[in-house]
This record gives sequence, C-alpha cells and structure tokens, in this order.
Amino acid sequence: MKVDLHNHTLLCNHAEGEPFEYIEEAIKKKIDIFGFSDHAPMNFDKKYRMSFNEMAKYLTWLDEVKEKYQKKIEILKGFEVDYLPHYLDERVLNSDVDYLIGSVHFLDSWGFDNPQFIGEYEKKDIDTIWIDYFKQIEEMAQSELFQIVGHIDLIKVFKFLPKRLKIEDIVEPSLKAIQNSKMAVEINGAGYNKPISEQYPSVSILKMVHDMNIPVTLGSDAHSPKRVGEHLDRLKG
Repeated sequence: MKVDLHNHTLLCNHAEGEPFEYIEEAIKKKIDIFGFSDHAPMNFDKKYRMSFNEMAKYLTWLDEVKEKYQKKIEILKGFEVDYLPHYLDERVLNSDVDYLIGSVHFLDSWGFDNPQFIGEYEKKDIDTIWIDYFKQIEEMAQSELFQIVGHIDLIKVFKFLPKRLKIEDIVEPSLKAIQNSKMAVEINGAGYNKPISEQYPSVSILKMVHDMNIPVTLGSDAHSPKRVGEHLDRLKG
C-alpha cells in the first residue's frame, strides 16, 4: 500500500496547486492513501501559512475532493502544526481533521530551516542547537496534541551536524516521549531536495524508531502537485 500523508496547497503562500491537482497526480502515481496537511494558521510567521479566515475554505476544498475522488483514492484531512506553545490555537487543535502533524521549524523566533536566516548558525554552538531542537521535539510529544512527528531531524537540513555529541544520545529522550505518547514518526522524502540530501529521519535514527516499536508513516512534503509521491520509493523504512 502506498501512503503519502504530508502535502500542502497554495493556501500556505509558499506552495502551488489546488487540491484536485494533487489528487490527480496521486492517482497517477498509484498512491492508495493521500493526506493533506497544509501549514495550520497561527498568529506567528503569518507569511508562510493560511489565515484563520481561510481554514473553512481549506477544509471545504478537502471535503469536495474526498467526495469527487472517493472511488479512486482514500483522502485524509490534516494540518501541519508548528509546535510553538504560546501560539497553539484551539481552532486548529479541535478542528475536524483526521490527524495533526506536529513539527518544529522555530527555535524561539529563529526559523532555522529558512535559508534567509542560515547566518544564525555561525553565532551559536551547533551541539547546543541540536539539544534545544530535540528538547522541543520531546516537549511536543509530551503535549499529546499530535498524531505524527513531522521530519523529526529537520535540524540537519543544512548539513550542520553535532561536533561533540552523538546524534543518537541527543535524540533518545525525544523518542522515549514519542513512544509514550503513541505518536508515529514520519519518514519524509523532502530532505533529498535539501543540502543534507537524505531522508528525514536518518537511517540511524530510524533504526532506533524500529527498535522502540514506534510506528512510522510516509510523506513527500509536496509543495506542488508534481512533487506528490516524490522519493517515496527510495525511503528506507
């Protein structure tokens, strides 16, 4: 069975394509279960997400394609939610969706995966950055608000890796929290398009996930219809 649960739409302002275009591409690529998880609205970093006023439009779009294509593909509704505790909103957390992907894209106000702010890495200790990032992943899991962890080791995106500490030691407390919260870890192919040029998570972290019996799911993290299902066949599970 082919699954792709991490996909966006033009409403996030840094993607293109309407839902029906994503679905038609998914059908072409013989995907059995397709999930939309566009960036949830939040009163922070508004440039890169839909507004609260657009939530109803987004959910209506998804209901329409679910009905139209119900005999050809299973479609699920979701949001990708940035874990920023002071900005989490009940309108998203209690929305009528099938799942929520919890992701960390910010350390305080620093968008560490945005090339625009890559210079910040030179001002900080890389081991401390990794510790802070995975502490936030751990806290996200402990919140028990989400069903899936998005691109769990996104912090490696620009290939800045710890110098003194082992990655496995940094990650272990987060994985224990994920295990306790019964979340799934997403295997995400978008890393192949970034400087790190590998999937999220790395094979070493994925081995830990397997050894801890943490469930996994798959996502292409498509921001355009042509990227639907991209790299899914090369993901190492």
